[in-house]
Amino acid sequence: MENDRVSDDTPICSAKGCRAPAVWVLAWNNPKLHTPERRKTWLACEEHREHLSRFLGVRGFLKDVVTLGEWNSRSASEG
Repeated sequence: MENDRVSDDTPICSAKGCRAPAVWVLAWNNPKLHTPERRKTWLACEEHREHLSRFLGVRGFLKDVVTLGEWNSRSASEG
């Protein structure tokens, strides 16, 4: 399935074992380790967005979920 392959420059999902292209950015921080403004990110495909969001949310780490395009636009305007 050649069309399912992800190139080296394509962001991929952060879910363990997933190689699907990322569609979502989950911004989070661990308040015990990070300053309040710091944002770490996980990338998610459509299939894993909810699972990864729940994982972070239960721990109180999840701060924002946006599309990869929106995240890139934000980063470019801040940059």
